[in-house]
Amino acid sequence: MSEKSRAERAQHLRERLNNELNRMSLDQCVKCTICETSCPVAAVTPLFSGPKFVGPQAERFRDGDSVDHSVDYCSSCGTCSVVCPQGVNVAELNSLARAVMKAEHGVPIRDRIITQTVLMGQAMTPVAPLANAVLDNKLARFAMEKVVGVHRGAPMPTARTQSLHTWLKKRPAPAKAPTRGALVYFHGCAGGYFEVDAAKKAIEVLEHLGYEVLVPPQGCCGLAEQSNGLFEQATKSVRALVKALRSAGTDLTIVSTAGSCTGMLKHEAHEILGLHDTELADVGTRIREISEFLMELHEAGELPTDFEPIKQRLPYHAPCQLKSQGMGTPAFDLLRLIPGLEVVDSNATCCGIAGTYGLKKEKYDIAQAVGKPLFDMVKQTEQGLAACDTETCRWQIENSTGVRTVHPIVLVHQAYGLGAVTP
Repeated sequence: MSEKSRAERAQHLRERLNNELNRMSLDQCVKCTICETSCPVAAVTPLFSGPKFVGPQAERFRDGDSVDHSVDYCSSCGTCSVVCPQGVNVAELNSLARAVMKAEHGVPIRDRIITQTVLMGQAMTPVAPLANAVLDNKLARFAMEKVVGVHRGAPMPTARTQSLHTWLKKRPAPAKAPTRGALVYFHGCAGGYFEVDAAKKAIEVLEHLGYEVLVPPQGCCGLAEQSNGLFEQATKSVRALVKALRSAGTDLTIVSTAGSCTGMLKHEAHEILGLHDTELADVGTRIREISEFLMELHEAGELPTDFEPIKQRLPYHAPCQLKSQGMGTPAFDLLRLIPGLEVVDSNATCCGIAGTYGLKKEKYDIAQAVGKPLFDMVKQTEQGLAACDTETCRWQIENSTGVRTVHPIVLVHQAYGLGAVTP
């Protein structure tokens, strides 16, 4: 990108940030420091002085000047926005400020590479055994850290030999005819390529409940691109995804096992990317995270609870991406409906990974320090299994504890007698 193009892009993002500040007056911030004391990153490193200092407070004095690099140490977990008693969207403001900074100084190649999750899945699936062997090789990981900047100890996805859509094409028709009508399933990049088994189980649970499950071809939601300051690419990704999901029907409920991607469609694309499309608003109001959807059925008296017992103590972590959606912790409530299952809430703020944040070599140690209370809790509580709603958080927990970590729908699938938890 030329210097002129970079300057124009930075100016455009600076205008967007200023508009956001005008819409959401900085005077709403009363310097109560609740966001500072709740920030998991500021608690473990002096490199990030806290969401208020780099956000609302710093913006009062920038007056068009360049954004300080310290804002890049914000993990975008969203905790500050959730706890703010004045309703200031602190995390969103900081994400915009980071995008301005990256537009001014450029985005590292590493940050561009790690956002291409669909491309990774398409490339790794045909050579899954080889891809997994490379990612498990210490020498290869050392080289990746030196050349690309992805830490050698960071969690990596596991490639599968079959994508979800390949499985859908080859599977026999469901034995049970639908009795409740159709809905759309959004699996996210991980469900399409790396956590195919959890996506299969979600589809089978929904079919067991009597739904016809429509799974249109779908790409990335753009969340990783957005969190790395690549707003133009993220905008293209989310608009393409919205079009794909709407292609299956514009009056159907959309159910997803990709909790953070669901949040992108409900919240981030609007509040951070500044998209106000009618189509996005439509999808955002119709989409439900799968545990949220099942608990809505339960509250309406429409969820069968003839669960088989699962006698196990299960540590459960509610990711910050889910908490920021204001839905409570539906998976925790759902899992507690299963007889014999003792579900222990981690009560941890964040696992530290924050999408791609904890993959980066300069942020890996920070991510590990943020997640340590959670890792300790899981190791003290587990009986061979843990549960968490979002993909990268599961990979982070499993990588840092050695405890297998699954999506809650995997346990619901077992409780309905549809199959045991598989390795």
